[in-house]
Amino acid sequence: MTTKIDQKIVKYEVLQEEKAGEEASANIIHMHERLKRPEELLGSTYKVRTPLSEHSLYVTINDIVLNPGTEHELRRPFEIFINSKNMDHFQWIVALTRIISAVFRKGGDVTFLVEELRSVFDPRGGYFKKGGKFMPSLVGEIGDVIEHHLRQIGLIKDERLDAHQQQYVENKRREFEQSRNTGSRDDAPDAFPEGAQLCVKCHTKAMIQMDGCLTCLNCGESKCG
Repeated sequence: MTTKIDQKIVKYEVLQEEKAGEEASANIIHMHERLKRPEELLGSTYKVRTPLSEHSLYVTINDIVLNPGTEHELRRPFEIFINSKNMDHFQWIVALTRIISAVFRKGGDVTFLVEELRSVFDPRGGYFKKGGKFMPSLVGEIGDVIEHHLRQIGLIKDERLDAHQQQYVENKRREFEQSRNTGSRDDAPDAFPEGAQLCVKCHTKAMIQMDGCLTCLNCGESKCG
């Protein structure tokens, strides 16, 4: 809309609130590859035991905290280190840690790394972890650790079952065990019935046939929708 000004303009002023808001937005630090490494970083170390090696892997992920003490505070992964007494995989593990660390420092959405690493299959075959979760390879195991860490710092939201879904899964599990005359449940909280199939969604051997429908006792995935 056009406004006609009949009087002479003698002064003007800038709206300070808007200017301050623009300056604050410009001062927000985002993750990028030119960001210098601080002297001290927050880190978490995860112990990984696999049937592929007699020695454990120790995966350390260090995080940087951006805009600390402000409403824009954000914790992002900055670098990763993998150590083991087993030197058989030393060369490719060093290369993998450098590439992953470079992706972390590049910024943006780094959650895609999880699926990329999980898509690597060992030609000798994968293995099942405790609780029935399938790992296609040692690289896939590293991807699983990264996913766990990203959930811990809030970059991946934990899609837990609601109370109704959890009760439904528990009922299905109880019915299945009774029909198989297995007696009481296993003491381990992550144990699933013997003979359960692999779930393509959560990669856990927890799919059972109930009422003519395959249902996952871990994530609630159902072939019947």
